[in-house]
Amino acid sequence: MDVPAPGRLRAAVLYAALVLGLALALTAGALVLGGSPAPRDAARTAAPAADAPLDRLAEGDLAGGIAALQTHLRAQPDDAPGWAALGAAYVEQARTSGDPTRYPQAQAAFTRSLRISPRDNDAALAGRAALAAARHDFRTALTEADRALKVNPYGERALAVRVDALVELGRYDEALRAAEHADAVRPGIPVFTRLAYVHELRGDPAGARRILTRALDSAAAPGDTAYVATALGQLAWSQGQYPAALRHFATALRADPGYLPAVEGRGRTYAARGDREKALRDLGRVVDRYPLPAQLAELGELYEATGQDERAEQQYAVVGTWIALARANGVATDLDAALVAADHGDAVEALRAARAEWSRRQTVHTADALAWALHVNGRDREALTYAGRSLAPGYRNAAFLYHRGVIEAALGERAAARTSLAAALRLNPGFSPTAAPAARRALARIEGDPS
Repeated sequence: MDVPAPGRLRAAVLYAALVLGLALALTAGALVLGGSPAPRDAARTAAPAADAPLDRLAEGDLAGGIAALQTHLRAQPDDAPGWAALGAAYVEQARTSGDPTRYPQAQAAFTRSLRISPRDNDAALAGRAALAAARHDFRTALTEADRALKVNPYGERALAVRVDALVELGRYDEALRAAEHADAVRPGIPVFTRLAYVHELRGDPAGARRILTRALDSAAAPGDTAYVATALGQLAWSQGQYPAALRHFATALRADPGYLPAVEGRGRTYAARGDREKALRDLGRVVDRYPLPAQLAELGELYEATGQDERAEQQYAVVGTWIALARANGVATDLDAALVAADHGDAVEALRAARAEWSRRQTVHTADALAWALHVNGRDREALTYAGRSLAPGYRNAAFLYHRGVIEAALGERAAARTSLAAALRLNPGFSPTAAPAARRALARIEGDPS
Protein backbone atom coordinates (compact mmCIF):
# COMPACT_ATOMS: atom_id res chain seq x y z
CA MET A 1 0.00 0.00 0.00
CA ASP A 2 1.27 3.48 -0.84
CA VAL A 3 2.45 5.55 2.10
CA PRO A 4 2.06 9.35 1.95
CA ALA A 5 5.24 11.41 1.93
CA PRO A 6 5.99 12.75 5.46
CA GLY A 7 5.32 16.40 4.59
CA ARG A 8 2.02 15.70 2.93
CA LEU A 9 1.03 13.35 5.73
CA ARG A 10 1.69 16.07 8.34
CA ALA A 11 -0.44 18.49 6.37
CA ALA A 12 -3.25 15.97 6.19
CA VAL A 13 -3.07 15.24 9.92
CA LEU A 14 -3.12 18.95 10.78
CA TYR A 15 -6.10 19.45 8.50
CA ALA A 16 -7.91 16.54 10.14
CA ALA A 17 -7.09 17.80 13.64
CA LEU A 18 -8.57 21.20 12.78
CA VAL A 19 -11.79 19.61 11.54
CA LEU A 20 -12.01 17.35 14.61
CA GLY A 21 -11.46 20.27 16.96
CA LEU A 22 -14.27 22.25 15.38
CA ALA A 23 -16.55 19.23 15.44
CA LEU A 24 -15.89 18.42 19.11
CA ALA A 25 -16.52 22.03 20.01
CA LEU A 26 -19.90 21.74 18.31
CA THR A 27 -20.64 18.54 20.26
CA ALA A 28 -19.81 20.17 23.58
CA GLY A 29 -22.05 23.14 22.84
CA ALA A 30 -25.06 21.28 21.52
CA LEU A 31 -28.23 21.16 23.62
CA VAL A 32 -31.49 19.36 22.99
CA LEU A 33 -33.21 22.66 22.19
CA GLY A 34 -30.35 24.39 20.49
CA GLY A 35 -27.16 23.89 18.55
CA SER A 36 -28.26 25.46 15.28
CA PRO A 37 -29.01 28.99 14.23
CA ALA A 38 -32.60 29.61 13.24
CA PRO A 39 -33.11 30.52 9.59
CA ARG A 40 -34.30 34.03 8.86
CA ASP A 41 -37.78 32.89 7.91
CA ALA A 42 -38.16 30.42 10.80
CA ALA A 43 -41.00 32.42 12.26
CA ARG A 44 -43.01 31.79 9.08
CA THR A 45 -42.25 28.04 8.97
CA ALA A 46 -44.78 25.63 10.45
CA ALA A 47 -43.52 22.97 12.85
CA PRO A 48 -43.63 19.52 11.17
CA ALA A 49 -45.90 16.84 12.60
CA ALA A 50 -44.46 13.71 14.21
CA ASP A 51 -45.18 11.63 11.10
CA ALA A 52 -44.16 14.26 8.55
CA PRO A 53 -42.18 13.02 5.49
CA LEU A 54 -38.98 14.70 6.67
CA ASP A 55 -36.75 12.89 4.20
CA ARG A 56 -38.46 14.70 1.32
CA LEU A 57 -38.32 18.20 2.76
CA ALA A 58 -35.96 20.74 1.25
CA GLU A 59 -33.02 21.62 3.49
CA GLY A 60 -34.35 25.09 4.31
CA ASP A 61 -37.78 23.68 5.15
CA LEU A 62 -36.21 21.17 7.54
CA ALA A 63 -34.10 23.80 9.31
CA GLY A 64 -37.13 26.08 9.57
CA GLY A 65 -39.24 23.23 10.93
CA ILE A 66 -36.65 22.46 13.62
CA ALA A 67 -36.51 26.10 14.66
CA ALA A 68 -40.32 26.25 14.83
CA LEU A 69 -40.46 23.07 16.92
CA GLN A 70 -37.81 24.39 19.32
CA THR A 71 -39.81 27.58 19.80
CA HIS A 72 -43.06 25.63 20.27
CA LEU A 73 -41.55 23.22 22.83
CA ARG A 74 -40.12 26.02 24.93
CA ALA A 75 -43.72 27.22 25.32
CA GLN A 76 -45.34 23.75 25.46
CA PRO A 77 -42.76 21.44 27.09
CA ASP A 78 -45.28 18.62 27.73
CA ASP A 79 -46.14 18.07 24.05
CA ALA A 80 -45.09 14.43 23.50
CA PRO A 81 -45.77 14.39 19.71
CA GLY A 82 -43.79 17.62 19.44
CA TRP A 83 -40.74 16.03 21.07
CA ALA A 84 -41.06 12.99 18.80
CA ALA A 85 -41.22 15.28 15.76
CA LEU A 86 -38.17 17.20 16.94
CA GLY A 87 -36.22 13.97 17.42
CA ALA A 88 -37.16 12.77 13.95
CA ALA A 89 -36.15 16.12 12.47
CA TYR A 90 -32.76 15.93 14.19
CA VAL A 91 -32.20 12.44 12.76
CA GLU A 92 -33.02 13.67 9.27
CA GLN A 93 -30.84 16.74 9.66
CA ALA A 94 -27.90 14.57 10.76
CA ARG A 95 -28.47 12.28 7.79
CA THR A 96 -28.61 15.09 5.26
CA SER A 97 -25.85 17.24 6.72
CA GLY A 98 -23.37 14.55 7.77
CA ASP A 99 -23.34 15.98 11.32
CA PRO A 100 -23.61 13.04 13.76
CA THR A 101 -23.67 15.37 16.79
CA ARG A 102 -27.43 15.66 16.20
CA TYR A 103 -27.95 12.01 17.20
CA PRO A 104 -27.59 12.47 20.99
CA GLN A 105 -30.06 15.38 20.74
CA ALA A 106 -32.50 13.14 18.86
CA GLN A 107 -32.15 10.42 21.47
CA ALA A 108 -32.88 12.89 24.26
CA ALA A 109 -35.96 14.19 22.44
CA PHE A 110 -37.40 10.69 21.96
CA THR A 111 -36.70 9.83 25.61
CA ARG A 112 -38.55 12.94 26.72
CA SER A 113 -41.50 12.18 24.43
CA LEU A 114 -41.81 8.65 25.86
CA ARG A 115 -41.46 9.93 29.42
CA ILE A 116 -44.43 12.26 28.85
CA SER A 117 -46.45 9.68 26.92
CA PRO A 118 -45.15 6.13 27.56
CA ARG A 119 -48.17 4.32 26.05
CA ASP A 120 -49.26 4.16 22.40
CA ASN A 121 -46.52 6.59 21.36
CA ASP A 122 -45.70 5.05 18.00
CA ALA A 123 -44.17 8.28 16.69
CA ALA A 124 -41.42 8.21 19.32
CA LEU A 125 -40.86 4.46 18.87
CA ALA A 126 -40.64 4.85 15.08
CA GLY A 127 -38.28 7.76 15.64
CA ARG A 128 -36.05 5.63 17.84
CA ALA A 129 -36.08 2.99 15.10
CA ALA A 130 -34.92 5.59 12.57
CA LEU A 131 -32.25 6.81 14.99
CA ALA A 132 -30.91 3.27 15.50
CA ALA A 133 -30.81 2.74 11.73
CA ALA A 134 -28.95 6.02 11.26
CA ARG A 135 -26.41 4.81 13.81
CA HIS A 136 -26.14 1.51 11.89
CA ASP A 137 -27.56 -0.46 14.81
CA PHE A 138 -29.98 -2.36 12.60
CA ARG A 139 -31.03 -5.03 15.10
CA THR A 140 -32.28 -2.34 17.47
CA ALA A 141 -33.89 -0.53 14.53
CA LEU A 142 -35.86 -3.67 13.67
CA THR A 143 -36.95 -4.19 17.28
CA GLU A 144 -38.09 -0.58 17.67
CA ALA A 145 -39.91 -0.60 14.31
CA ASP A 146 -41.78 -3.75 15.33
CA ARG A 147 -42.76 -2.09 18.64
CA ALA A 148 -44.06 0.96 16.78
CA LEU A 149 -46.02 -1.21 14.33
CA LYS A 150 -47.75 -3.01 17.20
CA VAL A 151 -49.16 0.38 18.19
CA ASN A 152 -49.85 1.60 14.64
CA PRO A 153 -49.63 -1.05 11.88
CA TYR A 154 -49.93 1.66 9.23
CA GLY A 155 -47.11 3.94 10.38
CA GLU A 156 -45.17 5.00 7.30
CA ARG A 157 -41.88 5.66 9.09
CA ALA A 158 -41.90 2.36 11.01
CA LEU A 159 -42.82 0.37 7.89
CA ALA A 160 -39.97 2.01 5.96
CA VAL A 161 -37.38 1.51 8.72
CA ARG A 162 -38.40 -2.14 9.04
CA VAL A 163 -37.55 -2.71 5.37
CA ASP A 164 -34.29 -0.78 5.74
CA ALA A 165 -33.26 -2.82 8.78
CA LEU A 166 -33.95 -6.16 7.10
CA VAL A 167 -31.97 -5.06 4.02
CA GLU A 168 -29.03 -3.90 6.13
CA LEU A 169 -29.06 -7.18 8.08
CA GLY A 170 -28.84 -9.10 4.79
CA ARG A 171 -32.27 -10.72 5.24
CA TYR A 172 -33.31 -10.01 1.67
CA ASP A 173 -36.23 -12.46 1.38
CA GLU A 174 -37.79 -11.01 4.54
CA ALA A 175 -37.08 -7.50 3.25
CA LEU A 176 -39.00 -8.26 0.06
CA ARG A 177 -41.97 -9.56 2.05
CA ALA A 178 -41.83 -6.52 4.36
CA ALA A 179 -41.71 -4.13 1.39
CA GLU A 180 -44.62 -5.89 -0.34
CA HIS A 181 -46.62 -5.76 2.92
CA ALA A 182 -45.84 -2.05 3.31
CA ASP A 183 -46.92 -1.49 -0.29
CA ALA A 184 -50.22 -3.22 0.50
CA VAL A 185 -51.03 -1.31 3.71
CA ARG A 186 -49.36 2.08 3.17
CA PRO A 187 -48.34 2.63 -0.47
CA GLY A 188 -46.39 5.77 -1.14
CA ILE A 189 -43.07 7.22 -2.20
CA PRO A 190 -41.00 5.87 0.75
CA VAL A 191 -42.30 2.34 0.21
CA PHE A 192 -41.92 2.45 -3.59
CA THR A 193 -38.25 3.43 -3.38
CA ARG A 194 -37.51 0.70 -0.85
CA LEU A 195 -39.35 -1.95 -2.84
CA ALA A 196 -37.33 -0.92 -5.89
CA TYR A 197 -34.04 -1.21 -3.99
CA VAL A 198 -34.89 -4.73 -2.81
CA HIS A 199 -35.58 -5.70 -6.42
CA GLU A 200 -32.21 -4.24 -7.46
CA LEU A 201 -30.39 -6.17 -4.73
CA ARG A 202 -32.04 -9.36 -5.91
CA GLY A 203 -30.71 -8.85 -9.43
CA ASP A 204 -33.78 -7.25 -11.02
CA PRO A 205 -32.78 -3.70 -12.04
CA ALA A 206 -35.50 -3.65 -14.72
CA GLY A 207 -38.13 -4.33 -12.05
CA ALA A 208 -36.61 -1.63 -9.85
CA ARG A 209 -36.78 0.83 -12.75
CA ARG A 210 -40.46 0.05 -13.42
CA ILE A 211 -41.37 0.66 -9.76
CA LEU A 212 -39.43 3.93 -9.60
CA THR A 213 -40.92 5.15 -12.89
CA ARG A 214 -44.42 4.58 -11.52
CA ALA A 215 -43.42 6.35 -8.33
CA LEU A 216 -42.13 9.33 -10.32
CA ASP A 217 -45.39 9.49 -12.24
CA SER A 218 -47.27 9.66 -8.92
CA ALA A 219 -45.00 12.29 -7.32
CA ALA A 220 -46.73 15.62 -6.80
CA ALA A 221 -44.55 17.62 -4.40
CA PRO A 222 -41.14 18.91 -5.57
CA GLY A 223 -39.43 17.03 -2.76
CA ASP A 224 -40.98 13.74 -3.88
CA THR A 225 -39.98 14.36 -7.49
CA ALA A 226 -36.38 15.12 -6.51
CA TYR A 227 -36.21 12.05 -4.25
CA VAL A 228 -37.52 9.56 -6.80
CA ALA A 229 -35.77 11.04 -9.84
CA THR A 230 -32.49 10.82 -7.94
CA ALA A 231 -33.13 7.16 -7.16
CA LEU A 232 -33.74 6.57 -10.89
CA GLY A 233 -30.53 8.43 -11.71
CA GLN A 234 -28.51 6.36 -9.26
CA LEU A 235 -29.92 3.15 -10.71
CA ALA A 236 -29.10 4.30 -14.27
CA TRP A 237 -25.55 5.27 -13.21
CA SER A 238 -24.98 1.85 -11.63
CA GLN A 239 -25.96 0.26 -14.96
CA GLY A 240 -23.61 2.52 -16.96
CA GLN A 241 -26.51 4.39 -18.57
CA TYR A 242 -24.98 7.85 -18.20
CA PRO A 243 -27.24 9.93 -20.53
CA ALA A 244 -30.31 8.55 -18.75
CA ALA A 245 -28.69 9.21 -15.37
CA LEU A 246 -28.02 12.84 -16.27
CA ARG A 247 -31.63 13.29 -17.44
CA HIS A 248 -32.96 11.94 -14.14
CA PHE A 249 -30.62 14.11 -12.05
CA ALA A 250 -31.66 17.13 -14.13
CA THR A 251 -35.31 16.33 -13.37
CA ALA A 252 -34.48 16.17 -9.66
CA LEU A 253 -32.63 19.47 -9.71
CA ARG A 254 -35.39 21.23 -11.63
CA ALA A 255 -37.75 20.16 -8.82
CA ASP A 256 -35.32 21.09 -6.03
CA PRO A 257 -32.20 22.98 -7.19
CA GLY A 258 -30.46 22.41 -3.85
CA TYR A 259 -31.02 18.66 -3.61
CA LEU A 260 -27.51 17.40 -2.81
CA PRO A 261 -28.01 13.69 -3.57
CA ALA A 262 -28.85 14.72 -7.13
CA VAL A 263 -25.79 16.99 -7.29
CA GLU A 264 -23.68 14.08 -6.05
CA GLY A 265 -25.15 11.69 -8.61
CA ARG A 266 -24.55 14.20 -11.39
CA GLY A 267 -20.95 14.63 -10.21
CA ARG A 268 -20.35 10.86 -10.23
CA THR A 269 -21.84 10.67 -13.72
CA TYR A 270 -19.63 13.50 -14.97
CA ALA A 271 -16.63 11.66 -13.49
CA ALA A 272 -17.66 8.43 -15.21
CA ARG A 273 -17.88 10.26 -18.55
CA GLY A 274 -14.44 11.81 -18.05
CA ASP A 275 -15.68 15.36 -17.49
CA ARG A 276 -13.55 15.84 -14.40
CA GLU A 277 -13.84 19.62 -14.07
CA LYS A 278 -17.62 19.43 -13.73
CA ALA A 279 -17.29 16.37 -11.49
CA LEU A 280 -14.88 18.18 -9.13
CA ARG A 281 -17.23 21.15 -8.96
CA ASP A 282 -20.26 19.04 -8.06
CA LEU A 283 -18.55 16.70 -5.59
CA GLY A 284 -16.74 19.62 -3.96
CA ARG A 285 -20.09 21.32 -3.47
CA VAL A 286 -21.46 18.15 -1.89
CA VAL A 287 -18.68 17.55 0.63
CA ASP A 288 -18.71 21.23 1.64
CA ARG A 289 -22.17 20.60 3.08
CA TYR A 290 -22.37 16.81 3.35
CA PRO A 291 -18.96 15.50 4.47
CA LEU A 292 -19.68 11.77 4.69
CA PRO A 293 -17.11 9.01 4.05
CA ALA A 294 -18.33 7.79 0.66
CA GLN A 295 -18.55 11.29 -0.75
CA LEU A 296 -15.18 12.34 0.72
CA ALA A 297 -13.50 9.22 -0.64
CA GLU A 298 -15.06 9.76 -4.07
CA LEU A 299 -13.74 13.32 -4.19
CA GLY A 300 -10.34 12.13 -2.95
CA GLU A 301 -10.16 9.53 -5.71
CA LEU A 302 -11.11 12.14 -8.26
CA TYR A 303 -8.28 14.38 -7.03
CA GLU A 304 -5.97 11.36 -7.15
CA ALA A 305 -7.02 10.59 -10.73
CA THR A 306 -6.18 14.17 -11.73
CA GLY A 307 -2.75 14.11 -10.06
CA GLN A 308 -3.73 16.27 -7.07
CA ASP A 309 -2.32 13.89 -4.48
CA GLU A 310 -2.09 16.33 -1.58
CA ARG A 311 -5.73 17.35 -1.90
CA ALA A 312 -6.66 13.66 -2.17
CA GLU A 313 -4.87 12.89 1.09
CA GLN A 314 -6.73 15.73 2.79
CA GLN A 315 -10.03 14.14 1.83
CA TYR A 316 -8.93 10.72 3.11
CA ALA A 317 -7.75 12.31 6.37
CA VAL A 318 -11.15 13.95 6.85
CA VAL A 319 -12.79 10.55 6.40
CA GLY A 320 -10.81 9.32 9.40
CA THR A 321 -11.86 12.38 11.36
CA TRP A 322 -15.51 11.88 10.52
CA ILE A 323 -15.30 8.23 11.59
CA ALA A 324 -13.83 9.24 14.96
CA LEU A 325 -16.54 11.86 15.45
CA ALA A 326 -19.31 9.48 14.43
CA ARG A 327 -18.06 6.81 16.83
CA ALA A 328 -18.09 9.38 19.64
CA ASN A 329 -21.78 9.97 18.87
CA GLY A 330 -22.80 6.31 18.89
CA VAL A 331 -22.55 5.50 15.18
CA ALA A 332 -21.17 2.11 14.13
CA THR A 333 -18.63 3.01 11.46
CA ASP A 334 -16.74 -0.21 10.78
CA LEU A 335 -18.03 -0.66 7.21
CA ASP A 336 -16.94 2.86 6.23
CA ALA A 337 -13.62 2.39 8.06
CA ALA A 338 -12.95 -0.93 6.35
CA LEU A 339 -13.57 0.35 2.84
CA VAL A 340 -11.50 3.51 3.21
CA ALA A 341 -8.65 1.86 5.14
CA ALA A 342 -8.37 -0.94 2.58
CA ASP A 343 -7.70 1.50 -0.26
CA HIS A 344 -6.25 4.54 1.47
CA GLY A 345 -5.08 3.65 4.97
CA ASP A 346 -4.09 0.70 7.11
CA ALA A 347 -4.60 -2.84 5.76
CA VAL A 348 -4.62 -4.38 9.25
CA GLU A 349 -7.23 -1.87 10.46
CA ALA A 350 -9.29 -2.56 7.31
CA LEU A 351 -9.45 -6.26 8.15
CA ARG A 352 -10.26 -5.64 11.81
CA ALA A 353 -13.10 -3.30 10.89
CA ALA A 354 -14.45 -5.57 8.15
CA ARG A 355 -14.52 -8.58 10.47
CA ALA A 356 -16.27 -6.53 13.16
CA GLU A 357 -18.96 -5.42 10.70
CA TRP A 358 -19.39 -8.93 9.30
CA SER A 359 -19.99 -10.24 12.84
CA ARG A 360 -22.90 -7.79 13.17
CA ARG A 361 -24.52 -8.15 9.76
CA GLN A 362 -23.94 -10.29 6.71
CA THR A 363 -24.94 -8.30 3.65
CA VAL A 364 -23.62 -8.04 0.12
CA HIS A 365 -21.81 -4.84 1.12
CA THR A 366 -20.14 -6.30 4.21
CA ALA A 367 -19.18 -9.43 2.23
CA ASP A 368 -17.48 -7.25 -0.39
CA ALA A 369 -15.71 -5.16 2.27
CA LEU A 370 -14.41 -8.27 4.04
CA ALA A 371 -13.29 -9.83 0.75
CA TRP A 372 -11.34 -6.71 -0.21
CA ALA A 373 -9.82 -6.34 3.25
CA LEU A 374 -8.68 -9.96 3.15
CA HIS A 375 -7.18 -9.35 -0.30
CA VAL A 376 -5.12 -6.33 0.77
CA ASN A 377 -3.80 -8.51 3.59
CA GLY A 378 -2.74 -11.22 1.11
CA ARG A 379 -5.40 -13.75 2.11
CA ASP A 380 -6.90 -14.27 -1.34
CA ARG A 381 -8.22 -17.82 -0.99
CA GLU A 382 -10.34 -16.77 2.00
CA ALA A 383 -11.24 -13.50 0.23
CA LEU A 384 -12.71 -15.34 -2.77
CA THR A 385 -15.36 -16.99 -0.58
CA TYR A 386 -16.67 -13.63 0.58
CA ALA A 387 -16.41 -12.11 -2.92
CA GLY A 388 -18.76 -14.84 -4.05
CA ARG A 389 -21.20 -14.04 -1.25
CA SER A 390 -21.26 -10.37 -2.27
CA LEU A 391 -22.87 -11.38 -5.57
CA ALA A 392 -24.99 -14.25 -4.26
CA PRO A 393 -28.50 -12.70 -4.30
CA GLY A 394 -28.00 -11.83 -7.98
CA TYR A 395 -26.85 -8.27 -7.26
CA ARG A 396 -24.51 -6.83 -9.85
CA ASN A 397 -22.21 -4.03 -8.72
CA ALA A 398 -19.20 -3.02 -10.82
CA ALA A 399 -16.96 -2.40 -7.79
CA PHE A 400 -17.82 -5.82 -6.36
CA LEU A 401 -17.03 -7.48 -9.71
CA TYR A 402 -13.74 -5.58 -9.92
CA HIS A 403 -12.74 -6.73 -6.43
CA ARG A 404 -13.61 -10.32 -7.31
CA GLY A 405 -11.61 -10.11 -10.54
CA VAL A 406 -8.51 -8.80 -8.76
CA ILE A 407 -8.77 -11.56 -6.16
CA GLU A 408 -9.15 -14.21 -8.87
CA ALA A 409 -6.14 -12.80 -10.71
CA ALA A 410 -4.05 -12.94 -7.52
CA LEU A 411 -4.97 -16.62 -7.21
CA GLY A 412 -3.92 -17.29 -10.81
CA GLU A 413 -7.50 -17.96 -11.93
CA ARG A 414 -7.04 -16.07 -15.18
CA ALA A 415 -10.21 -17.05 -17.04
CA ALA A 416 -12.39 -16.23 -14.07
CA ALA A 417 -10.55 -12.95 -13.51
CA ARG A 418 -11.01 -11.97 -17.16
CA THR A 419 -14.73 -12.68 -16.91
CA SER A 420 -15.18 -10.67 -13.69
CA LEU A 421 -13.13 -7.65 -14.78
CA ALA A 422 -14.80 -7.51 -18.19
CA ALA A 423 -18.21 -7.76 -16.51
CA ALA A 424 -17.38 -4.86 -14.19
CA LEU A 425 -16.35 -2.62 -17.08
CA ARG A 426 -19.25 -3.70 -19.25
CA LEU A 427 -21.75 -2.97 -16.47
CA ASN A 428 -20.43 0.46 -15.45
CA PRO A 429 -17.22 1.46 -17.26
CA GLY A 430 -16.70 4.56 -15.08
CA PHE A 431 -17.62 3.09 -11.71
CA SER A 432 -14.63 4.73 -9.94
CA PRO A 433 -12.09 7.40 -10.92
CA THR A 434 -9.23 5.14 -9.76
CA ALA A 435 -10.56 1.58 -9.72
CA ALA A 436 -12.06 1.62 -13.24
CA PRO A 437 -8.68 2.47 -14.86
CA ALA A 438 -7.06 -0.15 -12.61
CA ALA A 439 -9.60 -2.72 -13.84
CA ARG A 440 -8.76 -1.87 -17.46
CA ARG A 441 -5.02 -2.24 -16.76
CA ALA A 442 -5.54 -5.59 -15.00
CA LEU A 443 -7.68 -6.87 -17.87
CA ALA A 444 -5.10 -5.74 -20.43
CA ARG A 445 -2.35 -7.57 -18.54
CA ILE A 446 -4.37 -10.79 -18.55
CA GLU A 447 -5.30 -10.54 -22.21
CA GLY A 448 -1.74 -9.56 -23.20
CA ASP A 449 -0.22 -12.56 -21.46
CA PRO A 450 -2.03 -15.73 -22.57
CA SER A 451 0.28 -18.04 -20.55
